[in-house]
Amino acid sequence: MSSGELLHIQPQELQFPFELRKQISCSLQLSNKTDNYVAFKVKTTNPKKYCVRPNTGVVMPRSTCDIIVTMQAQKEAPPDMQCKDKFLLQSVVANPGATAKDITPEMFNKESGHEVEECKLRVVYVAPPQPPSPVREGSDEDSSPRASVSENGHSNAGEFTGAKAFNERGEHQDTSYEARSLISKVTEEKNSVIDQNKRLQQELEVLRRDASRSRGGVPFMYVVLVGIIGIILGFLLKRT
Repeated sequence: MSSGELLHIQPQELQFPFELRKQISCSLQLSNKTDNYVAFKVKTTNPKKYCVRPNTGVVMPRSTCDIIVTMQAQKEAPPDMQCKDKFLLQSVVANPGATAKDITPEMFNKESGHEVEECKLRVVYVAPPQPPSPVREGSDEDSSPRASVSENGHSNAGEFTGAKAFNERGEHQDTSYEARSLISKVTEEKNSVIDQNKRLQQELEVLRRDASRSRGGVPFMYVVLVGIIGIILGFLLKRT
């Protein structure tokens, strides 16, 4: 804190949590420990960069006044985050009952014989505050799966175990049903092939009998063809 005879200034440096393309503000507090009305005026080396509200005013006896200094959004960060900007706060005793409307530039002119106190304030860029890291609700033990407890104080673990066993039985029943369906289908195909083979054998036997009774006989190629078909059906039957 700067302890002048007229005003105490807190803090003595303007700290801005610097962020690109963002308007940033900080505050000053002026404390008047005297019984006089004290007028003040704030100046800066870079007036286009900062906005001060109020930049002039009167602090009544034994009271305080807050000043808000706003830095305009910056497009680039300064080298090494160092800022050379400075502020100058001037204070002077004002007439009793004076207000901000009564302040004139002449009041802060030392050449006119006014006793003007001056306090220089430097600008400091600081890292912006980091958001708090998310905290997981409960410990690792609480996050691990465990049996819940019902209102009557009994554990519900058995209930979940039963549900799991029911699912396993249902899956097993589905698998058994598919297997039975497949076996039934294969059996039907096998029986169909057997029946066809029997019919072909019967027809072949009839043809042989007719061939033995007929003088010209049955054409040899026809008999061979029927025999080949019978062999193919027998091969398929064995694979099934």
